[in-house]
Amino acid sequence: MIVFPAIDLKGGQVVRLAEGDMNRATIYGDNPAAQALIFAEAGAQHLHVVDLDGSFAGRAENREAVEAIVEAFPGYVQLGGGIRNREAVEGWFDLGVARVVMGSAALKDPEFVKDMAREFPGGIVVAVDARDGMVATEGWADVSDVPVVDLARRFEDAGVASLLFTDIGRDGLLKGVNIEATVDLARRVDIPVIASGGVKGLDDIRLLTIHADDGIEGVITGRALYEGRLDLAAAIQMAGRV
Repeated sequence: MIVFPAIDLKGGQVVRLAEGDMNRATIYGDNPAAQALIFAEAGAQHLHVVDLDGSFAGRAENREAVEAIVEAFPGYVQLGGGIRNREAVEGWFDLGVARVVMGSAALKDPEFVKDMAREFPGGIVVAVDARDGMVATEGWADVSDVPVVDLARRFEDAGVASLLFTDIGRDGLLKGVNIEATVDLARRVDIPVIASGGVKGLDDIRLLTIHADDGIEGVITGRALYEGRLDLAAAIQMAGRV
């Protein structure tokens, strides 16, 4: 199982939001590339990066910071935030991003996302972000009437690498991962699932590893790392046992 330390970007700074609220941002640094290296030194081979400003604008807003991260980090960078057209997808892959995450586009233009998944095998991750079980888009500002499982199933057999499932009500709050909902989704689809939202410590990693055979590919963690509640090296070691 893969542990993805997270770098969320707002105004070029490393931040974490509470429940996806841009007005509830905690700043953890002003050098994203240096933060990427810290994670690499702890043993991370994968990194999850989000252009938060881009999620709302629908276009890249922290390009320089992302470029610096990709140049500095020796492993694989997974990027999300405002990636909604072919030019953006191709541009990030050309830069060296390993996988791009698409959320709003997956709901509003699923055929485009499927086309990208076919064109870039193993490179497209679909974000299924949930608020009370319904898909949220536009940086989580809009909640649809589409159940998470329904959206996820639209991409089966489309070549999508993974589903990134976030329980928005737990994100950035250190409440613990919604294990039940995450595992339920993984069992109901044929696409590997990455858990996100609420990681508070090593026990979350342990619980997810138990369900690796159910289709849990990895877990994203941010605030728990920045606040010293989770040791990244220990989390990677535990996840590597499955």
